[in-house]
Amino acid sequence: MQAQESPAEIDESLYSRQLYVLGHEAMRRLANTSVLVSGMKGLGVEIAKNIILAGVKSVTVHDPDDAQWSDLSSQFFLSENDVGRNRAIASQKCLAELNSYVVVTAYTGALSESFLEAFQVVVLTNSSLEEQLCISDFCHARNICFIVADTKGLAGQLFCDFGQHFVVYDPTEVEPVCAYIQHISQGNPGVLTCVDKEGHSHGFVSGDFVTFSGVEGMTELNACEPRAVRVLGEYMLEIGDTSALSPYQRGGLVTQVKVPQEHSYEPLRAALANLEIKDADPEKQQRYQSLHLAFQALHVFCKEQSRLPQPRVQVDAERLLKLAQDLNVRQEPLKEDLVRAFASVSAGELSPIAALFGGLAAQEVLKAASGKFLPLAQWLYFDALECLPKDGAASLTEESCAPRGCRYDGQIAVFGANFQERLGQQKYFVVGSGAIGCELLKNFAMMGLAAGRGGSITVTDMDTIERSNLNRQFLFRPWDVSKLKSEVAAEAVRRMNPHINIVAHDNQVGPTTELQYGEDFFQPLDGVASALDSMRARTYVDSQCIRYLKPLLDSGTQGTKGHVQVIVPHLTEPFGSHSDPLEKAIPVCTLRHFPSSIEHTLQWARDEFEGLFKLPAENVNRYLQDSTFLEGQQSSVEALEVLELVRSSLLEKPQAWQDCVYWARQRWESLYHNSIQQLLYSFPPDHVTSLGTPFWSGTRKCPRPLEFDCNNDTHMQYIIAAASLFAQMHKLQMSGDTAAIQETLCATTLLPFKPQAGVKIPVTDEELQETSAPADESRLAKLRQELAELRHELVSKNLCTAYLMEPIHFEKDDDSNCHIDFITVASNLRAENYGIPPADKCKYGQKMWSCWDRFTVPGIRDDGKEMTLQELLDHLKSVHGLAVSMLLHEQATLYHSLWSKQKKEKQLIQRLTQLVRGDANNAVQQLPPVLVLQVICEDEDDDTTLPPIHFQLCRAL
Repeated sequence: MQAQESPAEIDESLYSRQLYVLGHEAMRRLANTSVLVSGMKGLGVEIAKNIILAGVKSVTVHDPDDAQWSDLSSQFFLSENDVGRNRAIASQKCLAELNSYVVVTAYTGALSESFLEAFQVVVLTNSSLEEQLCISDFCHARNICFIVADTKGLAGQLFCDFGQHFVVYDPTEVEPVCAYIQHISQGNPGVLTCVDKEGHSHGFVSGDFVTFSGVEGMTELNACEPRAVRVLGEYMLEIGDTSALSPYQRGGLVTQVKVPQEHSYEPLRAALANLEIKDADPEKQQRYQSLHLAFQALHVFCKEQSRLPQPRVQVDAERLLKLAQDLNVRQEPLKEDLVRAFASVSAGELSPIAALFGGLAAQEVLKAASGKFLPLAQWLYFDALECLPKDGAASLTEESCAPRGCRYDGQIAVFGANFQERLGQQKYFVVGSGAIGCELLKNFAMMGLAAGRGGSITVTDMDTIERSNLNRQFLFRPWDVSKLKSEVAAEAVRRMNPHINIVAHDNQVGPTTELQYGEDFFQPLDGVASALDSMRARTYVDSQCIRYLKPLLDSGTQGTKGHVQVIVPHLTEPFGSHSDPLEKAIPVCTLRHFPSSIEHTLQWARDEFEGLFKLPAENVNRYLQDSTFLEGQQSSVEALEVLELVRSSLLEKPQAWQDCVYWARQRWESLYHNSIQQLLYSFPPDHVTSLGTPFWSGTRKCPRPLEFDCNNDTHMQYIIAAASLFAQMHKLQMSGDTAAIQETLCATTLLPFKPQAGVKIPVTDEELQETSAPADESRLAKLRQELAELRHELVSKNLCTAYLMEPIHFEKDDDSNCHIDFITVASNLRAENYGIPPADKCKYGQKMWSCWDRFTVPGIRDDGKEMTLQELLDHLKSVHGLAVSMLLHEQATLYHSLWSKQKKEKQLIQRLTQLVRGDANNAVQQLPPVLVLQVICEDEDDDTTLPPIHFQLCRAL
């Protein structure tokens, strides 16, 4: 396959998820790296697949040998027809299809020095120790990053040497620490005092380097080189000489700078005799040392015998043990049973072990190529020998583990033929076929899961393939975009293993599909694998496995972190039994008037998107289809707000694209100029509080209004994105003609804004609740009448259908739909208002939709009494904008919008603890200090991740 030339600009639509983690600079370094991967068995193809997907410049796959039957238990790009063909040549075509930006070539010759010089990273798998030592010496002398990866049965080895002067530009994935400035003294040294963020210290450590931004008065700091700090206390830092700087006035942010680090590594020859794997557990330390000697002994055994130890042949295991003992010149404690077990499985090839070490080795390649993240401290060992039966010698024999001349020989060598037969008869349910789902299905196909008589895999996923999926969901190709993930994934693994029995569904797994995925479906299953990115969906699948007593494999990833949980009935805790630490929600007043970080403006922009392009359309459509839909509303305030929105949407319906551009221009003026002018009128820059302290200080950043400029790219991007979404909502034709848009804007005249006196702007959420006025019942009645007349007119003229609108549901994976464009530019403009550094689109995708968030609700009111269910629902609606349709605690439903009016009235007046206990008079049951609740909302897509609610039963101190 012809590869495209490496692009000058990074293809953000393809690499978006990876850019969230690596950033643009690291990605550019990656795209200029050429990598050699030697050895195209299961481990080698895993490494090559991963780094090709990541987007290096080129990958050369090398192997001088031909494919064997045992390779097919882990090498997913070899077929039965490839047995006898060269592994590298047979794999090249499928590897090249993974990423058209990466040049993929096959090589079968000797690894000469002249050949190796062309690469920045060299990876050896399935190579002799002599070859490893020779190539290691060459690479170390020429600053070529060198990696050895090897797997033998249930064990694996990884070694890295990145040279004597390897620079790590960014050692961690953690965002830089930052803190708001309260005061900076003039002196030598100057002392900086940070704002107390509700009891949280600044987070810096002595030796950190920092920069400054937004400082008023001592402005010299804003442009200075990074300064080293020394921690004086939880809120105080020593920042060097400030005696000659201007006096500090107010404001500012101090931010950690990640300083490049230089690391030095030993070549393999020196590192072999100096195994250093730091582990507090001496038992594990002995295990690593034993594996270190076992792998070296294996090289000697292969050189002696020209083969690997045969499975379950006692004489081979004893010979390997003797070789390990001879190599143990330092007389380290040697686990002899471990070495024997290692020898008995070393001829095996297992897909899960290859996948594990393929991922680890590929991650080290990315570190070597990008300078991002701290590399491995040279050595890593892992084994899963506990997977062998305890009576191994009795149940696994030389005969049962002997090769059969079939694609599972590599697995039979470890677990025996009887195990392979049982594996083929398994019935499994795989929920989700995204990044993790693709890997699971590939591994299942290689293992032969459900590839025998009576076996079956059902995979379901309601999503279709987006272009951004191709970077990490390797079963999909560019020509699969817009097809169903489950169907394409099932067909892909059938090509890998034609014997697998797999059926694809496109259903969501949830309460709405319990008729399909109920008792009859779950009872025959042997297990369930969850590969979902929604906390709500994962919790539901967990609950069903508990209900039907089925084992569950749950997994998830976030950046470079991963999570796997094996849940076995009556043996382990379920998925839902653990919860993450509490995270505070952003106060409403902070979002509305006083943002101080990009996360605040981002959430504000996300709320803007929902409020402008989704909620109006949904409410208009519901009103036109049923004018009485608000009659059951508990709150007149809410009803008035909704009806006002319906009225304005109907009366101000645009008729043409130009109207949408005009609307966007008005919206821009209202958000970024008028509202800021009103805020500064109410709280001028020199405003002081009742205590005599400056109002605009600490986390409150004094804003400035923006002036619209047709020649400002950011301003125009907002107009184009907002107008396009507004037109889509109203089913109008859009136009990308920038010149025509500018012409419309030039012809637009807006009335000058005059701030109003007496406008009450709440400073805290408590003030916001105190100032909330009751609904104007006369206004509500008048509005209902006005809308009833308007609706009657539309019905009489048969225009209701024409006035229906298209709600826009946020979709982050499609760069062409303006969704991320709008949120990015809307957030950055608000950040400009408040002097907050802007961020690019990748930052927004990274920050917005994590399944690890939670809504924290203080369950105890100011009067010391606990919230009722009604008060909780009102809180979620007013503070978080959540219109709850279902509320659950563990397996119990506490509220459902479809319940009868009588049942809802009975539930709504009760305290949460009463509902959880199930009996209002039962005060004996001890409840935890935080109740973890799951919520389903009317305004969310079925696959939208909603964090759990953490309902606090004790007041914060």
